[in-house]
Amino acid sequence: MAGQTFLEAESVAAAYLLGAVANPVRWRLLVFLADGVTRCVCELQPIAGVTTGLLSYHLRVLREAGLVRAVRRGTWVDYTVASDLPERLHRALPVTEHAALGEEAAR
Repeated sequence: MAGQTFLEAESVAAAYLLGAVANPVRWRLLVFLADGVTRCVCELQPIAGVTTGLLSYHLRVLREAGLVRAVRRGTWVDYTVASDLPERLHRALPVTEHAALGEEAAR
């Protein structure tokens, strides 16, 4: 991404991250994993409600975005939500000066 400013590169990264969570299937998976418990892919299948091939695609998107961690255990793959997920999502959201002032006033 030569020639991009830091702000432009940060915006692209934020948009990619938010795009990864914007899909309803991926959001359901993240909500299910949000308790921090490591789960086998076989436990994710009923939550996702999609075919095995499509589940693999959605999990790949989440892995590539760094939102989940995967560990192979024999023929199974275990998934855990990334520990920094809340902070990364918070940083990806645009915050206006008006919203920040409202936050300060609420304190």
